[in-house]
Amino acid sequence: MTKRDFLKTGLIWGIGSAISPISRAIAHPRLGFRPPFQQAPLPYAFDALEPYMDAQTMQVHYEKHHAGYVKNLNEALESSSLKGMVIEDILISVEASPVFNKVRNNAGGHYNHTLFWNLMTPGGKPLDPEGPLMGAIQQTFGSMDGLEKQFKDAAMGVFGSGWAWLCAGPGRSLFVSQTPNQDNPIMRNMADRSGVPLLAIDVWEHAYYLKHQNRRADYIDAFWQIIDWEVVAHRYSAV
Repeated sequence: MTKRDFLKTGLIWGIGSAISPISRAIAHPRLGFRPPFQQAPLPYAFDALEPYMDAQTMQVHYEKHHAGYVKNLNEALESSSLKGMVIEDILISVEASPVFNKVRNNAGGHYNHTLFWNLMTPGGKPLDPEGPLMGAIQQTFGSMDGLEKQFKDAAMGVFGSGWAWLCAGPGRSLFVSQTPNQDNPIMRNMADRSGVPLLAIDVWEHAYYLKHQNRRADYIDAFWQIIDWEVVAHRYSAV
């Protein structure tokens, strides 16, 4: 999947019959995944994000971890009541129950990683200083520096494995949150706060340990240098 294709499919959004009232208030920019789920190619080479993301980490992360989520998700859905749903409706429908655990973990892993890969680009892309997303950032966080600090604090505050998020909530308001493991803000039954994911960082140790060891803060700072704010802004515009 190229970056252009991702932008097109990422702007496909709609509301499914399984979506809760709070989710109906939020238009979900969709990634367009339909079963059986497949792992899209990276939109850049494994070494393209150097020196911020090292090639070995990218290859292992993509070929082993993400690929494993896709394989396990398809297997889990064979015996699940959620079989046949698009990925967003699966995420909305899963519950904190042993019945859903395998689907929940692997659907989250597949969605989260696909979004994560496409939020990065070699050299990064700046945010339009006059665009609606910048206006919302300034209104909510005071400045890009204010957003960066709150986002980094959330990512540093994840205990163990998980993710930090910039999301759009009802009324297109912005908020920063965190989730454990492979949960995300679409999961209405697990997330402390539901919303549309705009920006995400994976803070599982496998995402950074080969290069940064235990220095999660250095990894977060490196990630900030390669964000494709054009993708983030397109996702916000679709809300």
